[in-house]
Amino acid sequence: MARTVRCGIDFRPCAPTFTGFRTTTRFRQPFSAMPSIISISGVTKTYATGFQALKEINLDIQRGEIFALLGPNGAGKTTLISIVCGIVNRSSGTVTVDGNDITKDYRAARSLIGLVPQELTIDAFESVWATVNFSRGLFGKPANPAFVEKVLRDLSLWDKKDAKAITLSGGMKRRLMIAKALSHEPRVLFLDEPTAGVDVELRQDMWEMVRRLREDGVTIILTTHYIEEAEAMADRVGVINRGEIILVDDKAELMRKLGRKRLLVELRSPLATVPEKLSRYALELSPDGQQLTYTYDNQSDRPGVASLLRDLEAAGIHFRDMDTENSSLEEIFVNLLRQEP
Repeated sequence: MARTVRCGIDFRPCAPTFTGFRTTTRFRQPFSAMPSIISISGVTKTYATGFQALKEINLDIQRGEIFALLGPNGAGKTTLISIVCGIVNRSSGTVTVDGNDITKDYRAARSLIGLVPQELTIDAFESVWATVNFSRGLFGKPANPAFVEKVLRDLSLWDKKDAKAITLSGGMKRRLMIAKALSHEPRVLFLDEPTAGVDVELRQDMWEMVRRLREDGVTIILTTHYIEEAEAMADRVGVINRGEIILVDDKAELMRKLGRKRLLVELRSPLATVPEKLSRYALELSPDGQQLTYTYDNQSDRPGVASLLRDLEAAGIHFRDMDTENSSLEEIFVNLLRQEP
């Protein structure tokens, strides 16, 4: 039987947009009101060895969203992407891209997809310009030098347009892979670990381009080991483990429901140990004895903060400052995997 997927809320009033270390809020149409551009139903993959890489995957990707697919190595992320892109044959199930079945209407389906794989697959002795134009021609697109120039400029590759791929750095080769994927103007872009080996500055440039693509209506499906990128960029998050989708949710709702808060209390005088009378709070004492950390549920109606402060005062423990922190997406992700049998 298919595993029941824990789903999120249906309405999404706004989406955070990553701008450096700050987030701004931009109102967007709720994703529940948007039609699915990719529909995956009952998809399985079993190899000749008997290994089952995917176990009845059911997933809808909404038009115009950035969807982050997270999972540990070997969870089935790349296998699932490869099936949608027509690289790997599924054992059962159906997949459609904008209503086009990937088997019956494979030409139409694949023309809508751009893929940036993990592996670098470029002709080492071709120029950057020739590589991107050739990739565009493979999809039957007419020559469009202005569009190719724009893609190369957006990826900071224009000054390397005449350089052979073999002379590029690892980060530039990765950007060239993205340029190839965008060459035929796809409406769906798969990014499989796209920033591996790319330095921080170039990574931010690439994400700025991804945001512009999303604003132009391109749907982005992202897998990454840099979970902070998913936290900053994604609208929805899916978690896959051992070939099964264990969760799909709106990112903000996921962090609200499964995240935890921490109250950090900076003490006036260091403590050697936490008094026994405060044991019910499961406080953590910093190694230098200067800070207490109290962790509590985001959704709790009575998190116990007020009673903790009263009990600290009653115990003669005085503090000079307090701060709160929310769980990161990475912490939620790790906890989800730990809960898996």
